[in-house]
Amino acid sequence: MLNFTKSPLFLSAMLSATLGLTACSSPSSESTDGTETDSAATADATAADKLDTKFLTIATGGASGPYNIIGTSLSEIYVKTFGVNSKTQTTGASVENVNLLTQGKVDMVLALSDVVTDAVEGKNNFDKPIANIQQIAVLYPNVVQIVTTKKSGIKSIEDLRGKRIAVGDQGSGTEVNARTLLEGFGITYDDVTVDYLGFSEAADGMKAGKIEAAFFSSGLPNSSLMELEQGLDLQLITINQDKLKEIIATKPYFKTFEIPAGTYGNETAIPTAAIMNALLVSSDLSEADGYKLTKTLFENLEGLKTAHQAANDISLETAREGMVAPIHPGAKKYYDEQAAK
Repeated sequence: MLNFTKSPLFLSAMLSATLGLTACSSPSSESTDGTETDSAATADATAADKLDTKFLTIATGGASGPYNIIGTSLSEIYVKTFGVNSKTQTTGASVENVNLLTQGKVDMVLALSDVVTDAVEGKNNFDKPIANIQQIAVLYPNVVQIVTTKKSGIKSIEDLRGKRIAVGDQGSGTEVNARTLLEGFGITYDDVTVDYLGFSEAADGMKAGKIEAAFFSSGLPNSSLMELEQGLDLQLITINQDKLKEIIATKPYFKTFEIPAGTYGNETAIPTAAIMNALLVSSDLSEADGYKLTKTLFENLEGLKTAHQAANDISLETAREGMVAPIHPGAKKYYDEQAAK
C-alpha cells in the first residue's frame, strides 16, 4: 500500500493548496493596479451615511407650535438619512432648551436669538455666560403676534397697561421678548396682571374671557391662533415701528416686521416685531457630525416647508446672517464649501 503522506506529489499539492488559501484570505487595501478595492470604497460610502453620535435628541417647544412641527420633521429626516436614534422633546421652548443643551440632556435645540444672546452674555435668565453652545444656522423669523378681541378696545402695546395678559410659558422665548418689548414701551410686569401660559392655554384663556390679551411668538401662521380665529372676533395689536427702532438700537436681535394681510382674517398688514430663530448644538458635537447635520438640513428644505410654512423663510443665503452664538466648525465648513462654488 502507498503512503500518500510521504509522496512528493502529495506534499507538493498540499503546499500549493495552502499557499492558494493564504493568498485568497490575505487582506489587501489595494488592487493590482494600486487603486482601492470595492470593499474599501463601500466602507467609505457607508461612513458618509453615519454619524459619530448614536443619539440625536432635538428640544423643540409646545406640541402645537412650529418649533415642534419643524423639529419633528427634521428629526425624521435625520433618522432616514443616517439611521441615528433621533427624537424630539417638547419643552417650554427657548430658555429651557438652552439649559437642556448646556446640561448635556439634549443634542440640538431651537431657540430665539434674544434668549441665545442672553445665554452667551450671561444675562437675565442666565447667571453666567454659557460657553458650550454653538450655532448651526439662523432659521426663520419668530413673529411677535399680540392678540386681543375687537370688543376689548386694545389697539396698541401701550393699551395693555392695567390688563390681564398671557406672556407665554415662564422662561420661554415668547415670555422673554414679551417682557423686553413691554419694558421698551415703559410697561413692567407691575403694570399688568401676568399669566404664564403656553400657546394652547392662552388661546383657551382668550376663549373663556379669562385674559384680555396674549403674546404669541412663533413662525407664521400659529396653529393656536388659526383655531382661535374661528370662534373669536380676533384683533391683532400693532407695535409702533418708530419706537421699535429705538428698542432695536440696544436690542439688535429684534427686527421690524409686518404680519401679512389675511393671515388671521386681518384686512391690512399689522406692524410688529420679529426675532430670528437659532439652531444650536453642543460644542462637543464633532466637526464631521456638524457638517453632515448642516448639509442634510439644507438638502431637505422642501420637506421642512411641507411640514410648516414658516420653514419657507429658511435659506442657505441667510443662514449665517445675524448669528448670535459661535458657529460650529462643521457648519462653517459646509457654508465655506457652498460659498466657494
